[in-house]
Amino acid sequence: MPEIEYQPLEVIRHFQEKKLAGALEYLSRFSPFYRRMFAENRIDVAKIRTIADLQQIPFTEKSALQSHNDEFLCVARHKIIDYITTSGTLGDPATFAMTDADLDRLAYNEKISFECAGAEPGDIFQLMTTIDKRFMAGLAYFLGVRKLGAGIIRVGNGIPELQWDTIRRIKPNTIIVVPSFILKIIRYAEEHGIDHRASSVKKAICIGENLREQDFSLNLLGKSIREKWGIELYSTYASTEMATTFTECAFGCGGHHHPELIICELADENGRPVAEGETGELVVTTLGVEGMPLLRFRTGDLARFHREPCRCGRTSMRISPIVGRKDHMVKYKGTSLYPPAVFDVLDNTSYVENYVMVVSDNECGNDHVLVLAGLREPPGYDAVKDLKDRFRARIRVAPDVEIRPAEEIRKINFPDTSRKPVKFIDRRKAANHHSITNNQQSTINWKINSKTSAPTGNRK
Repeated sequence: MPEIEYQPLEVIRHFQEKKLAGALEYLSRFSPFYRRMFAENRIDVAKIRTIADLQQIPFTEKSALQSHNDEFLCVARHKIIDYITTSGTLGDPATFAMTDADLDRLAYNEKISFECAGAEPGDIFQLMTTIDKRFMAGLAYFLGVRKLGAGIIRVGNGIPELQWDTIRRIKPNTIIVVPSFILKIIRYAEEHGIDHRASSVKKAICIGENLREQDFSLNLLGKSIREKWGIELYSTYASTEMATTFTECAFGCGGHHHPELIICELADENGRPVAEGETGELVVTTLGVEGMPLLRFRTGDLARFHREPCRCGRTSMRISPIVGRKDHMVKYKGTSLYPPAVFDVLDNTSYVENYVMVVSDNECGNDHVLVLAGLREPPGYDAVKDLKDRFRARIRVAPDVEIRPAEEIRKINFPDTSRKPVKFIDRRKAANHHSITNNQQSTINWKINSKTSAPTGNRK
């Protein structure tokens, strides 16, 4: 593991500031976008010496990546080895171009992240996420496992039958998976007489969904997995733009920061640094990226930093479970609410097969929340009332609930051109963030508003 992660915070800060100077000099020489930004704002990068000095530089918005995508490229086209896309805010995805050096950096990032989770050479990983469709995550995991000296089985997402057949044949000890899918493969095992507790799988590296509350205790989803299987669970947080992963160690107290790969800030709604221990929007500056480095990039994700040393011995900062997306915050019946809290209740309800959360404006201009749920099977009692009771017990308020055919919800969750499940739809007029493209939104709106499929339950 990198020695810098075990150094005093002051040493880590000086280390990062030296890296920052090199990153700024690189951007000023090779990035058309940042050269223009520096000129327009009369920024002399030589005078940006500390992390605190970064506040003199404007944020990079995700919309700029889309509108000026090519201007972020710092290398000649012939040096690009891999093209990756990430969701944009204006309809079409933004492209990320990666050089050979960037792929090496990506492999290193995942290697040390897996090591943080206790992985070793000789382990066998089963990859339950996609490696294609211009997706960074699956490629990163493959490269990281290879660099670690472990084995990997590229099964991809879905198909519980194939997942269990692979586990039986090759006997992996670690799975890389979206945690809600773990419940599906557990259910498949129970329904088909597979003793999942006796399988070779002992550990899950979990992506895309929270497993923990802000105090690091397991949330409903994490508790349900632990009770049903008992395997070790490790949360991770990453994004295409960061090309860096925050992974938990065995003590499960937040994702560990890799200081040599990324500089992190937390900003309040006015763009100022938040007070120590407070929640803010994560802002990142990538280090060591050759193709498309980013400076003060606003991720849109809300989190906290924890700076006390971890019991594993690392002294580098740890990031909390993601509170939610800044643009996804809902004010409902006097309560501030983020979609992950709603998802956690639904993921832990055994009879719910799938769902989508839709937020819109009501007649007074306030936020209205509707949950469309598909059922695995009728529970034998009023599912709408039960779900509302579960919401009240967990998040204090109950959104409107409609039961729809599971196949109808599946089509909303997985539009033809989407790589990630669509579980949140923001239809508020003031919303400026879209997790899906405009074409997908039109299709989804039609399905949500369509009355051609009769509901299997009532909205109450």
